[in-house]
Amino acid sequence: MRIDHKVSQSRRDFTAVYVCEHCGHTLEGNGYDDAYFHGTVIPEMVCPVCGRAGAGQSSWPNVPEGVVL
Repeated sequence: MRIDHKVSQSRRDFTAVYVCEHCGHTLEGNGYDDAYFHGTVIPEMVCPVCGRAGAGQSSWPNVPEGVVL
């Protein structure tokens, strides 16, 4: 899965539309805007339709590490 677009964001918490790189299925879900979430959690999300995981990191945090909001 990868982020198609963010619907809303409050501090580091966000809601986004995720899209599967393999079959194109979309779903809305929550997330956290840090390097771990973008580099590990999102690429390991499994598509509920085709059952495949992502193809690697495709997004980066909007707020740099170490910045307190």
